Amino acid sequence: MLRLTRSWKAVMGMVFILTLLLLGFINHMKLKEKAFPQKSRQIYAVIAEYGSRLYNYQARLRMPKEQLELLKKESQTLENNFREILFLIEQIDVLKALLRDMRDGLHNYSWNADIDPAEGWNHTEVIDEEMSNLVNYILKKLREDQVQMADYALKSAGASVVEAGTSESYKNNKAKLYWHGIGFLNYEMPPDIILQPDVHPGKCWAFPGSQGHALIKLARKIIPTAVTMEHISEKVSPSGNISSAPKEFSVYGVLKQCEGEEIFLGQFVYNKTGTTVQTFALQHVPEFLLCVKLKILSNWGHPNYTCLYRFRVHGTPKDDS
Repeated sequence: MLRLTRSWKAVMGMVFILTLLLLGFINHMKLKEKAFPQKSRQIYAVIAEYGSRLYNYQARLRMPKEQLELLKKESQTLENNFREILFLIEQIDVLKALLRDMRDGLHNYSWNADIDPAEGWNHTEVIDEEMSNLVNYILKKLREDQVQMADYALKSAGASVVEAGTSESYKNNKAKLYWHGIGFLNYEMPPDIILQPDVHPGKCWAFPGSQGHALIKLARKIIPTAVTMEHISEKVSPSGNISSAPKEFSVYGVLKQCEGEEIFLGQFVYNKTGTTVQTFALQHVPEFLLCVKLKILSNWGHPNYTCLYRFRVHGTPKDDS
């Protein structure tokens, strides 16, 4: 009798469980046939959108390092090209204004001299030609190298800055290029600007504080004999002073492809009241070097950054013949 009672309870329990499962299945099929409420659809849409964004973000994180470096270089190239375009636009505007003033002055001179119009026009052409020759002569003199020594740290000759051995650039959030009020590019110069001859106010490499260094791979192996430091004068500085100019600096030769022992070549002071281009003789080195390191030890008082315009390295090249 006891066994029959237990069997009965077991059978009733199974029946109860099967009944619940059947009711649940029927309700599930009914819900499946009905449309979701509007709020539920919106919630699922938001979840799907954020899921898509998360997937895209993860895909960007999985982007190979080479592609990231390529994008960085392309961005730097775009920034440099944009700076050059802005500079050329400014120069074109200045030249247009100068030509306009010159023509107005020559026109007034020819008519005020009571000369026959035809003769006056010919006279103006002669003056135009003479002034053009004078301008070309002045430009030629300005472009001539004042140092009269080969620069083996010139970028266009093959020299470069080794960024791994160079200080970080000064970050200035105010120095941005703007388009319709939106800042989109940091207007800062790369370190290799110090290896280029174009010296204009603002075209310098800035690093934070008064101490920094730059590792330079020369265009070829030389026995270094001298270096030249160049900076703008206070007369052309937009701020009226050059407190960010380097003051004390030292130069070292670096062995073994820019990664070896450093050889002291000399310590000097750039005089901000002297000429803008100053050359310093180095200690004699008995071996050829491919790399030099410039170490700035102090500036002329600027509390935030130091700005380098141009640095040259002179010497005796290795005879490859």
